[in-house]
Amino acid sequence: MGRTGSPNPVDIEKRAAADAAVMEVREGMIVGLGTGSTVAFAIEALAERCRQGLAIRAVATSLATEALAGGAGIAISDFADLARIDLCIDGVDEIDPGFRAIKGAGGAMLREKIVARAARRMIAIADGRKSVDRLGAPVPVEVLPFALGLVTDRIARLGGTPRLRRGASGTAYRTDQDNAVLDCAFGLLAAPKALALSLSQIPGVLGHGLFLGEIDALYIGQGDRAERRERRSSGS
Repeated sequence: MGRTGSPNPVDIEKRAAADAAVMEVREGMIVGLGTGSTVAFAIEALAERCRQGLAIRAVATSLATEALAGGAGIAISDFADLARIDLCIDGVDEIDPGFRAIKGAGGAMLREKIVARAARRMIAIADGRKSVDRLGAPVPVEVLPFALGLVTDRIARLGGTPRLRRGASGTAYRTDQDNAVLDCAFGLLAAPKALALSLSQIPGVLGHGLFLGEIDALYIGQGDRAERRERRSSGS
């Protein structure tokens, strides 16, 4: 065990990945900022660059990110006024060698996917635990509350085990859009693309956490350094 007060090794890797990714931000860019603990390190690093004179604007994928980034002095723009952004930096729950990922543990996968699709380039940041040979984490699905029963049934028919996400108080969790989230266990995913299509076709599903073609590059923490990986042109 480390000494009391010693840095958490996972946090060291998250910070290393975040710091490396933020170095890709250039003057005048519009940057999409994801949601979660790894992105919090990126916000910290980006805010420091802004204090040193870097002029950029950011769009936030969640109210929590907007508050954190705005409070750190990063200029925030309303994404509703934009069609394209330059760069998106976001964390992942899992990512495989083909740059297919599962996201949404922070509950912002719908906004994150919209911002990712608007970005000319998307960078994922992660600690070493998130790199896997094959995706198998539960897939978060954002659901219109009106359709919760139907969506739960249809996901079960697809072979998944949907579980309604609950907040700390035990009440049903709600996204920033006031929607429900089902965390759906499918085991190791044999056909992520087919599953993504099937989920998208269920009435009442507003978004899901399968990010299969959005990510262009990955910075993954390896101790106090980050390894950079780039998507091959044929990867999907």
